[in-house]
Amino acid sequence: MNQPSTEPARILVIDDHPLFRKGVLELLASTRHLHPVGEAENGDTGIAKALTLTPDLILLDLNMKAGKNGIATLQALRAAGVDCRIIILTVSDDPNDLVAAIRAGADGYLLKDTEPAQVLTHLQNALFGQTVISDTLMGHLALLLRRESATEARSQSELTERESTILGCLAQGLSNKLIARELDIMESTVKVHIRNLLKKLKFHSRVEAAVWAVSNGIGGRK
Repeated sequence: MNQPSTEPARILVIDDHPLFRKGVLELLASTRHLHPVGEAENGDTGIAKALTLTPDLILLDLNMKAGKNGIATLQALRAAGVDCRIIILTVSDDPNDLVAAIRAGADGYLLKDTEPAQVLTHLQNALFGQTVISDTLMGHLALLLRRESATEARSQSELTERESTILGCLAQGLSNKLIARELDIMESTVKVHIRNLLKKLKFHSRVEAAVWAVSNGIGGRK
């Protein structure tokens, strides 16, 4: 994942509503920290542009009428090796859509009625490795994960000491690169540990693991 630097972060917007895309692009252009590098009106075009433009972050609509929907586009982006931050920006406040997006590899889920200034703050936080979810939905995700935990019997005791440490780092919103730097290990080693802890805890994504960890008092921002 590209990390924030002195250069503006490169943002790609994928949304099938021209007027909304225009508004988002203008919002991004209003700050010196974020730079819109492209837009796409559907999933296939978005995937192609993501592969050629190599953005730092993608804003992706969930319910696009033509071609792939947001979840299918997200899955295709990850399958194609796109490892930048991907944030769903949608009107849907359905907790099931949120969980589906997180499990497909989204790094955040924001509602379109979020205040513009708050959207910019969320995007900045996402670029620094944090998971960004609209406040009104975070409780829904934590509740769903707690319900699953009751049936899955998840326990941190199943993890090695190193995996537990990395789980705490995920709860703090640290990226693989920052975790590697913090623990003085290779980034590829971090990826292996994350894959193993997700398997042991029966999670589909690092975001699920992070939310579960925070809701169970493991790690979290200090």
